[in-house]
Formats: sequence, structure tokens, C-alpha cells
Amino acid sequence: MKKQLNQYSNLTQRIITGLAGSVAIIVGVVYSPWTYFAIFAFITVITLLEFYKLSGLDGMIPQKTFGTICGLLIFCASFLIEKEHISWRYYFLIFPLISCVYMIKLYKKFERKPFTNIAFTILGIFYVAMPFALLNIAAFENGNYNYEIMLGCLLILWANDTGGFIAGTMFGKTKLFERISPKKSWEGAVGGAVLGLLFAWGASYYFVTLAVWQWMVVGVLIVIGGDYGDLIESLLKRSIEIKDSGDSLPGHGGFLDRFDGLLISAPFIVAFLEIF
Repeated sequence: MKKQLNQYSNLTQRIITGLAGSVAIIVGVVYSPWTYFAIFAFITVITLLEFYKLSGLDGMIPQKTFGTICGLLIFCASFLIEKEHISWRYYFLIFPLISCVYMIKLYKKFERKPFTNIAFTILGIFYVAMPFALLNIAAFENGNYNYEIMLGCLLILWANDTGGFIAGTMFGKTKLFERISPKKSWEGAVGGAVLGLLFAWGASYYFVTLAVWQWMVVGVLIVIGGDYGDLIESLLKRSIEIKDSGDSLPGHGGFLDRFDGLLISAPFIVAFLEIF
């Protein structure tokens, strides 16, 4: 499939991959909590593996297998707790689980900077797995699984990305943060914000789980988080001197490229929904 897509232009690849991926995720999120779980568990694993691969390119030796297993277990525990299959007390297992990273390193030989590698292992868990696990809290915001919040957040995120891409390509001149991302422009950021907030406003009419003002706040959080998420990932890639986090999504790079905005905005969204 990837070879067939390579014969098309980058824009065509981007459209085909985006549509196919969006449809698969939307169907999974809407169909049932278990299909939602399966899709995001898969995304969590692939994104974690991409992060650890990037760390390896910079000379780090993170505990890729253990870190990925930890991240998946945290996501699974969060889902089962929010679905009320297991007690919330299982959240306390997260801390001793992650602490095993230190003990495992004692048995690794010939590492010049073991604690730096430990730091990158834990960073992967907190940067990738924790935000995806927090999404389970949003998905079960009212005690039962409701696809509206998850679907609404995804649509706003994609609208922000799409609006930013179109406006940046057509009108982008003023650099937003040239030191980190030379291609990102204020025009693109504004275009993304406008389309993202329009989708947030539209979501409030179709998805009544949240009030209009709540959807607009969520929209603002996703727009800001999306821009910062892109800049933060650009900072990571710039430090390693690579263009994309991977090539698993033709035209888009890797999963980390596509979900960087969600990784940053998810903690803010959940904090807002839980407090207000």
C-alpha cells in the first residue's frame, strides 16, 4: 500500500492517508468503547515506539520494550478504571511500575550515561502514554462511554491542522517561531484557529454532552495545544536533525507528527472538564 502511494505527490498522499485514517478512527470511536480502546491502544504503542526510535537516533539507549509495555499498561489500566471494571486504586500501581526502570538499568552493561537513558524512557511514558491514558477520562466524562467528547476533540484537532496547512501554504509569510520551525507561520496559526473554533462551535450543536461555552474552551485548548505540540515536536526533531518522526503515514510522516497536538492539549482538556 505504501509503495502504491509513493507514486503520488505529497499532497495527494496526505489527502488519501488523512481520509483513510480519519474514517478508521471515527468508526472505531463511534462504534463501541472497545473499538475505541483497540484503536487508541494501537496508536499509543506505535507512537511510543516512534519516540524511542527517535531517541536512539540521538545516541540514547532508552528501554524501548519496557517503556512501551509500561505505556500500554497505563493506557489499559486507565480505560478499565474509567469503565469501572477495576478499582481506581489500581492507579497507584503506575508509580512502582515506572520505578522498575531504575532497577532494570542496574543489569545493563557498557552504558556511558545510564541515567540519561532512564530519563528518556520515562519521558516517553509521560510525553506519549500519559496523555492518551488521560483521554479515557474524557471519554467517560459522565460515567459512561460517550463518543461525543472524543469525536469532537478529534474533529477540532484535525480542523486546526487542516486550516493551518491551507492558510500557511497559501498566505504564510510571517514566521511564528522561526528558531524552532522555519515553515510555521502566523497566517497558518490564525487559519487553523479559525477553522478549529468553527468546528468547536459546530460540535456544540450536534454533541450536547458539553455546553456551548465548554466546547469553545475545549476548542481554544486544542488550538493552542496543537500549535505548541507541533513546535515542541519540531524542537525534538531539530535536536536530532530529522524532518519527520517516521514514515508510517505517507504524506504525514509518523504517528507522532499527527498526534503531537493531542499529546499537549489532552492534559489541559481533562483538567478543564474535571474541574469545571
